[in-house]
Amino acid sequence: MSSPTVQLRRSLGLRDLVFTGIIMVQPTAPMPLFGVVSDQAKGHVVTAILIAMFAMLFTAISYGRMARAYPGAGSAYTYVGQEIHPALGYLTGWSMLMDYVLNPLICTIWCGKAAMNVFPWIPYPLWAVFFAGTFTWLNLRKIHTTARTNLVLTGVMSVVIVWMLVATARFLMNMPHLDVAYFLRPFYDPKTFSISAVSTGTSLAVLTYIGFDGISTLSEEVKNPRRNILMGTVLVCLIIGILSAIEVYAAQLVWPHGETFPDVDTAYVHVAGRAGGMVLFQVINLTLIVASIGSGAGGQLAGARLLYGMGRDGALPKKFFGYIDPKTNIPRNSVLAIGALVLTGAFLMTYETGAELLNFGAFVGFMGVNIAAFLRYWVRAERRGIGNLVPPLLGFAICFYMWICLRTPSQIAGSLWLVLGFAYGAYKTNWFRENLVKFDVPEE
Repeated sequence: MSSPTVQLRRSLGLRDLVFTGIIMVQPTAPMPLFGVVSDQAKGHVVTAILIAMFAMLFTAISYGRMARAYPGAGSAYTYVGQEIHPALGYLTGWSMLMDYVLNPLICTIWCGKAAMNVFPWIPYPLWAVFFAGTFTWLNLRKIHTTARTNLVLTGVMSVVIVWMLVATARFLMNMPHLDVAYFLRPFYDPKTFSISAVSTGTSLAVLTYIGFDGISTLSEEVKNPRRNILMGTVLVCLIIGILSAIEVYAAQLVWPHGETFPDVDTAYVHVAGRAGGMVLFQVINLTLIVASIGSGAGGQLAGARLLYGMGRDGALPKKFFGYIDPKTNIPRNSVLAIGALVLTGAFLMTYETGAELLNFGAFVGFMGVNIAAFLRYWVRAERRGIGNLVPPLLGFAICFYMWICLRTPSQIAGSLWLVLGFAYGAYKTNWFRENLVKFDVPEE
């Protein structure tokens, strides 16, 4: 008698899904980008964040709808492969894999550097090993435990954000003669506003939302995925967008555009210091480390599910990547593989390089999902409505524009990664004379 097949366990509700998505994106997501976006958008950070939110909502709708059709762990890889072509699905998954691996990688680098600011006597290599190991350890635990950990992290960061807002209110109360125009200037400043500047800032502000798609990789571990994935994806974008707008609005009131930051990359930390003193300065610094831990672990969580989906379907070695630990119901080998790549990359790559490459893979996946949603719910649909046409078309157009705006080095490096994936696919299929993958999507 053959032993029963070990599969992922459906144990996550909508609340767990939303908290997981928030941690993947980070409640403090706009803080590291604040200084750069402020410079590029000439002070219109709130406007850029809100425009980016509406832009990503279209892609979020496409993700949610495709998860209804294919409640499997492959996410964009599965959607594109099923609706367009298996080979394109494979290349989409290969591209998204770069995104999911680079997210925990840059979080490991950033956490290691930030931790050295607090404990300078501990060298960076030890911090890199510590954080890469922490991300892997969290993902080797059962999914219920991971969800509870996400809940705690969200609560801690929420308290710190409230602290920042209270400190901002007290700071403003001590500033005399503030008129209405001062409070409206973060949205629109006639002295500095220009469409080109806001567009450039918006292309950077989109980074605030990178990672929201990760929850679609948990489709096989979610109760009622056909409903909850769509609701969860859209809710994560809305919550992160509104929260991010509030955070940067407070920062712009404390530090108006035109005043030079001591350091653009850590501008928000200096804003916190002005609003709440050295204590809040250190707390925000620590909070961003905690947020990066949540984001890095979440990225590894999503990447492991993507590797598992590709391994189960035969796009990658099935015996290794398609393995599920029978005790924990977790794709253990995929988690360990990403952990090894993260640790290696933390010694070979800079934070800036990793962040630039991350966008390449993300936008390729976003464009693929929007095309898949357009084909399924408009081209091949029996009933066609405007609601099935507009979101995928606008989502694709916006993502394509952001993609071509990436810097040339990122385009070259990302293209080389795709060429490597293409070469592996050609080798595996005898130059595509055989089927590349056979999709295996379990029933709900």
